[in-house]
Amino acid sequence: MFRELFLGFIRVHILYHASLGPVYGLDLIKELGGHGYHVSPGTMYPMLAKLEEGGLLVSEKINVEGKIRKYYKITDYGGSVLEEARARVRELAGEILEEG
Repeated sequence: MFRELFLGFIRVHILYHASLGPVYGLDLIKELGGHGYHVSPGTMYPMLAKLEEGGLLVSEKINVEGKIRKYYKITDYGGSVLEEARARVRELAGEILEEG
C-alpha cells in the first residue's frame, strides 16, 4: 500500500524535475534515491512512458558517449498539470501537516 501511495508523488516529482530541464531515467532513479525512494528501472521506465503517452512529457533520443539515452522534457500540458498538482499538494499538505 505504501508503494501505491507514493507513486503519485513520484510522478509529480518527475514532472517537477522535467520542468527544470531534460531528464533521463537513471538520473531520476538516483535523484529519488537521494530522497530515500528506491525506484527500480522496471518502475521508472514504464512511468516515464505513461507520462509521455499522456502528453505530459516528450522524449528525444540523444547519443551520449556512444550510448543512446532517452531524455524527457515537460510539455506545455505537463507544465499546466504540474502547476495544478502543486496547488493541490500545497493545500493537502497544509492540512495534513497542521499541528493541533
